[in-house]
Amino acid sequence: MQKLTFILILTFLFSFKNDSFKDDQLKYQRVREAYLEKESIMHELLKNNNIDKNNLRIYLRVFKQEKKIELWAKNKTDKTYKFIKEYKICRTSGKLGPKRKQGDKQIPEGFYHINRFNPFSKFYLSIGINYPNKSDKILGAKNNLGGDIFIHGSCVTVGCMPITNDRIKELYIFCVEAKNSGQETIPVTIFPMELTDNNFSNLKQKYSNDIDKIGLWTDLKKAYDIFDKTKELPSIGFLNSGRQSVNE
Repeated sequence: MQKLTFILILTFLFSFKNDSFKDDQLKYQRVREAYLEKESIMHELLKNNNIDKNNLRIYLRVFKQEKKIELWAKNKTDKTYKFIKEYKICRTSGKLGPKRKQGDKQIPEGFYHINRFNPFSKFYLSIGINYPNKSDKILGAKNNLGGDIFIHGSCVTVGCMPITNDRIKELYIFCVEAKNSGQETIPVTIFPMELTDNNFSNLKQKYSNDIDKIGLWTDLKKAYDIFDKTKELPSIGFLNSGRQSVNE
C-alpha cells in the first residue's frame, strides 16, 4: 500500500513538472477564449515576419503621450527585432514623468520587465510590470512606492495601461508564447513620449529645473536612440544614484 502511494505521488509530481507555462495558462477560461479568438492572428503576424513561435522573443515599448504600446519580436537566434504591431492605450492617468509614490496616479517611466500573468484579473486579463524597479526604490518615496502596475483589459486606470479586453487577448497570448518558448525576461520600456531629438529638446526646455525627470529622460533617450538605430536592446544597469547606465 505504501509503495503504491509513493508511486502515485511520484506520477503526480512528474506530471505537474512537465506542465508547460502555456498548459498552465490554458487552464483558465479567459486564456482559452483569447487563444480561440486571436491565435490565428498571432500566427499570421509571426509568419509574415519569419518568426518561429517556438523561438519567440518579444520586447514592448510604451509611449505615454502617444498612448500606445509597440510589440517587437524576433527569433531567439536573431540579432535584431522587427516591429509587429501597435496597441492603443485607451485611457491614461497622471502626467509626464515617473511614478514616485503610491497614490500619485502616475504611470511609471523607465526600464522594466513583465513579472506576472493574471488570467483572472478584474480587468479581464493582465500582465504585471515589475514596478518599483531598483531606480524607483532609490528615488521614490521610501516605504510608500505603491505597486500593482499592469497592462490590462477594460478601459479604466489609475497608473496602469488599459488597452481594452479585445486587445489584451492578443498581447497576452504573445507574452504567454514568448515565456513558454523560454524567454525568462520580457523587457518593457516606458517612455514619456517618442524621444526624437526634437521632442527631447522640448522636454529639456520645458522641465529644465526638474533634475529627476531630466535625468531619467536622458537615460531613456540613450536607450531610444540605440534601439532606433540598431533594433537591438541596449544593456541596462542600475546605478546607486538611481540613474541607469545604458550601453550598446
